[in-house]
Amino acid sequence: MDCKDKDESKMVGGYARADSLSAEKRREIARKAAHARWDADVPQAEHEGEFNIGGRTIRAAVLPNGKRLLVQGTFLQAIGRSRTPKAGTGVMATVDGLPFFLQPDMLKPFVTEELRSSTTPIFFLDKSGKRSVAYDAQLLPKVASAYVKARNQFIKNDEPLPRQYIHIFEQCDIIVNALAVVGITALVDEATGYQDVRDRLALQEILDKYLRKEFAAWARCFPAEFYQEIFRLRGWAWKGMRVNRPQCVARYTMDLVYARLAKGIVDELESRNPMVNGKRKSPFYWWLTEDIGHPALAQHLHAVIGLMRACDDWSQFKKMIDRAFPRRDDNQLKLDLIY
Repeated sequence: MDCKDKDESKMVGGYARADSLSAEKRREIARKAAHARWDADVPQAEHEGEFNIGGRTIRAAVLPNGKRLLVQGTFLQAIGRSRTPKAGTGVMATVDGLPFFLQPDMLKPFVTEELRSSTTPIFFLDKSGKRSVAYDAQLLPKVASAYVKARNQFIKNDEPLPRQYIHIFEQCDIIVNALAVVGITALVDEATGYQDVRDRLALQEILDKYLRKEFAAWARCFPAEFYQEIFRLRGWAWKGMRVNRPQCVARYTMDLVYARLAKGIVDELESRNPMVNGKRKSPFYWWLTEDIGHPALAQHLHAVIGLMRACDDWSQFKKMIDRAFPRRDDNQLKLDLIY
């Protein structure tokens, strides 16, 4: 058995052992491990600071040995998770050492032994002497990359993305790309000596500019008012965006928006983003280009909402939009059947 086979055997064995234990037993083992770590000597941070990723404040520290850390709670927020430590353990890991944010089955093919070995939580004292739990800062891009690979696998297999993980996929995709931009900038600055000249906030400003652009592409393209106006014009009670909308609203969206953007766009979107087991793998607007598609969509939505505001009922609105923005696809007969 070569080293790779041994590593894979260890991973399989770890998963099997964790699966065989009850939730209470796992928590007890994690508690004992946490207390054992605190009983040992822990290092104290020499440097501390904060930076922002997408509006989330990340706390960082550097130990005397040069180890760079990200405090556990803010690390989780960075990847879109909000869970906090339970029962005073100060750490969220299974008996085999794998933290909960890497436990989903979809991630297992992408959790390498290298990644697995770097997930050990690090116990330290901050500069004020307060106990803290953190992860190696290099873990953040590795975890984000695992989620991005899992998402890409769903897309490759033409499978719908799990709804509960979509916001994490989005956040991790942004992290991977944003850190790459800042990383190359830092390397150039160090190689040229510019790091001694630049303002200490320069990299944060570069990151913020990138994230503003990236989040604009990921942001929800359809404002709540679009759906609220549909409900008003149809005479339905509006209960907010958190309540599931009737299935016909998706067809209205196809008719009122995509079928009127450009000739053939409905067929193209259907081809690239087909229904799988009753669901699509991603929203249609993900497939629109940032330079042309997204601006055209935003402009059209603004105009459609304006027409909606001016109308008293659905019949009046339909007459106005058909006159102002005739359908430009080849599916007119099919779409007529939904009304």
